[in-house]
Amino acid sequence: MATAEWLRQRLGYECRDPALMEAAMTHRSAGGRNNERLEFLGDGVLNCVVAHLLYREFPLATEGELSRLRAGVVREESLAAVATSLSLGDHLTLGPGELRSGGFRRQSILADALEALFGAVYLDGGFEKAGEVIEKLMLPRIAELPDAAELKDPKTRLQEYLQARGLSLPNYALESAQGEAHNQVFTASCEVDSLGLRAHGQGQSRRRAEQEAAQRVLDAIRSSMSAEK
Repeated sequence: MATAEWLRQRLGYECRDPALMEAAMTHRSAGGRNNERLEFLGDGVLNCVVAHLLYREFPLATEGELSRLRAGVVREESLAAVATSLSLGDHLTLGPGELRSGGFRRQSILADALEALFGAVYLDGGFEKAGEVIEKLMLPRIAELPDAAELKDPKTRLQEYLQARGLSLPNYALESAQGEAHNQVFTASCEVDSLGLRAHGQGQSRRRAEQEAAQRVLDAIRSSMSAEK
């Protein structure tokens, strides 16, 4: 199915320039015209539309809370989940290397392509049409958002928990980085000496690995607190 037809069926959007949509679905590994510039544009459009939606849906939220809420909506994992729900990966054009490594399932590639798609719709149909598409896809995510305080990343929440109790801050260490340069898996540790806790996490970047390790330490703290009740 052509990208234009897929857009019509899944999003009800009739594009005027099918070539623009095909470019949005073309990863740089495929060579030629790709979606990098459209991704840049789409990222800006997405952030503007989501900011407006959050301003409308959370009339009592502070600026800081709105910023955290937006970060929760437009983060890579969330965009990749939306892309997966649309079967976007089936419409990607990838180079041979990315195809062999399963690039059509990789979160970063899916999220970037979705942003590129938003950029293409903006160029093709204008800001109003792009806003309609983004609202259709992202408003259900906004409706499911937890409390703004819970959207702080695990490292921040762990640091705040320890600081509030006068405990030493955690130590993070990179344990390993495996795989090819474009598809590495990082393993990091998070250790809180004052609580005798240590956990490991993995991710496609050191930061994500550290975040996962911090989340596991937070989970261990919660489990310990629950056991004491």
